[in-house]
Amino acid sequence: MWINKHKFVAGIFSWQEGFGAFTYGKSQLPNISRYIDNQQKHHQKHTFYEEYLDFLKAFEIKYDERYIFKPID
Repeated sequence: MWINKHKFVAGIFSWQEGFGAFTYGKSQLPNISRYIDNQQKHHQKHTFYEEYLDFLKAFEIKYDERYIFKPID
């Protein structure tokens, strides 16, 4: 792959096999904006991976562990 050949990232780059999307209503924009503003601080306590799994559980979305992205070591 061109990205790996030119060593633009540490390790080996590959495209993800799936995706996740969550929607919120207009009335929730202030909370979402506050979340984004504090995201760096928030992720010092919880990894994105942990938070993603929390979202899946909160939205009662069934998932297969095989298709959840793997954290970068």
